[in-house]
Amino acid sequence: MAKRISNERKIGMYQAIMELKDLDECCAFFDDLCAATELRTLEQRYEVASMLDDEKVYTEIMQATNASTATISRVKRMLYYGTGCIGEIIRRVKEKNSQVAETAKE
Repeated sequence: MAKRISNERKIGMYQAIMELKDLDECCAFFDDLCAATELRTLEQRYEVASMLDDEKVYTEIMQATNASTATISRVKRMLYYGTGCIGEIIRRVKEKNSQVAETAKE
């Protein structure tokens, strides 16, 4: 029973996330939902994953993000042996940013 309640709670939160309209609303939602330290941790992990995707080395990542080697290793395992979703999202964001930059040049 506890597992079912936990799964329902999880799905409810993700459904709420899917209802966010824009970046500002997304930021406000997570500011309300998470403690500042939780957000900084998530942001750091995302930045580490992005840098790993760019094939940066640990020393570069440590200097840029202030992440420990343990955090970098954990994120690397997740990036390469997890579901693959974070890598796909990172690539989508990079592609979108690249397209925006190209449009701005024109």
